[in-house]
Amino acid sequence: MSGERPPVVVHPLEHGARRVTIEGRDVGRAHRLADLIEFMRSAGLGNLDLEDPASVEWWGGGPELWPA
Repeated sequence: MSGERPPVVVHPLEHGARRVTIEGRDVGRAHRLADLIEFMRSAGLGNLDLEDPASVEWWGGGPELWPA
């Protein structure tokens, strides 16, 4: 194992959104799962499994945690 971070990191909920980084670059704020999927698709990573910790690292809650 290389010890590298997964390509997609979803940060904790803050100010009504979750910050998303892809390959170490801040790509924006996701207000819902569809936003995250669009960020991933735009980065050419649309086929990643959101439940695979080698693909997506969830901080502060998993894919079920979005603003109300």
